[in-house]
Amino acid sequence: MAFPSVAIPFLLLLFFILRRKFQGKRKSKHLPPGPPGLPIIGNLHQLGALPHRSLWELSQKYGPVMSLRLGCVPTVTVSTAETAREVLKTHDLYTCSRPVSAGTKKLSYNYIDVGFSPYGEYWRKMRKICVLELFSARRVQSFHFIREEEVASLVDFASKSASSSTPVDLSEKFMSLTANVICRAAFGKSFKERGFRHDRFQEVVHECIDRLGSFSAADFFPYVGRIIDRLSGLHAKIERSFEEFDAFYEKAIDDHIKKGKEEPGHEDFIDVLLLELGRSQAEADPLPFSKDHIKAILMDIFIGGVDTGTITLIWTMTELARHPRVMRKVQEEIRTCIGDKGKVSESDIEKLEYLRMVLKETYRLHPTGLLIREAMSKINISGYEIDPKTLIQINVWAIGRDPEIWKNPDEFFPERFMHNQIDFTGQNFELLPFGAGRRGCPGMSMGLATVGLALANLLYHFDWKLPYNMKEEDISIEEAPGIITSKKDPLLLVPVRYPHA
Repeated sequence: MAFPSVAIPFLLLLFFILRRKFQGKRKSKHLPPGPPGLPIIGNLHQLGALPHRSLWELSQKYGPVMSLRLGCVPTVTVSTAETAREVLKTHDLYTCSRPVSAGTKKLSYNYIDVGFSPYGEYWRKMRKICVLELFSARRVQSFHFIREEEVASLVDFASKSASSSTPVDLSEKFMSLTANVICRAAFGKSFKERGFRHDRFQEVVHECIDRLGSFSAADFFPYVGRIIDRLSGLHAKIERSFEEFDAFYEKAIDDHIKKGKEEPGHEDFIDVLLLELGRSQAEADPLPFSKDHIKAILMDIFIGGVDTGTITLIWTMTELARHPRVMRKVQEEIRTCIGDKGKVSESDIEKLEYLRMVLKETYRLHPTGLLIREAMSKINISGYEIDPKTLIQINVWAIGRDPEIWKNPDEFFPERFMHNQIDFTGQNFELLPFGAGRRGCPGMSMGLATVGLALANLLYHFDWKLPYNMKEEDISIEEAPGIITSKKDPLLLVPVRYPHA
């Protein structure tokens, strides 16, 4: 997290204005323990390129409930299942808002989305639309043909590579898979049919996620932060990403309005949201729904869905390549269950118990990032006072590595879930890849359907070898810098066609 040098004179001025205010508050509160900070920036300098790891290291010294100050933002980090339970269950109603942010404000159309909107009546309405209309079991099932067609396309590509013994960049192919599935579910057509370059769309998604994870002075320093962001160029980058996405959404929505539904009974996300728009206008809804609301929800779906699904697929195949025993075992389960059917269908996935264990173990070791909340009123966590407007970070990565919960926590060992009822649906706080409580991910079932189908088919049809005479220990598991725990280096594997498939 680089700190722009141009910020120093502005921050010095800010420090003298705010120091007494913050010192007085800290003396009067029973705050959690935490590392001492520097003037002005607080503990920002202690968050390295991988914040989840930096926070975990600090928690080893200061405990599972830790107080930080990120610039002018009071922050609490929790790092165990029990403290996460207090935040996400015991105090869920009082910690289910989101902090404001320069990047999220722009990309969420001024907080009219679901992911970043503050808690309240409006947010409840928008989440209800997502849960009941966009990601219901019936709706997710209606997109099964899209997932099956896109996975079949991926298998065809791997087959061609197998014929020439060419390594496949699975990082790139998984990104294409998840982006294609979401694009067709959202817009009814592929990127090409919508006139948008597929590779450029992936770049814009990455750019938006990078913007959300970049240091934004406006988030931590009032008054001068916006000036710093403009001088550093961050403001302009966010604007460019937003405008490119906005133009794409605008065209897709207008096409739907002009043409109407082309396939009755197979509504895509825009079809559903346009129905909500018409209902809102007809009934003069006191919480109006506009075209910008549709765009904001679509932004959530793409930013939240494309990268997270891709990351899970990449890490799963990475761990399987590093652990041939597990690879063989999950392949044996799939091939025994499917036999000579020729492909794995979605109805087969629920029978694959060991594959689900593999996914659980991947989510444990490689969750996609921190869970972020904001306290709306004063609460008590493990005996410590937490004030309203405190940023709360749940370090899911640290919980997944807690030796009090997991034996040999750094080992990839799916069998640990064999007689273990812990699941990732938000009811067990030892495993929280999709969050929990009111802010749990509404698109979980959609993401799991894509990930499960892709993995099962790739493992059914192919054996996977390492290229260039690599050994298992040569596979990098280094993480890319940022708040998203993605793999730094591409994953290259050589597919070998399995005879009966």
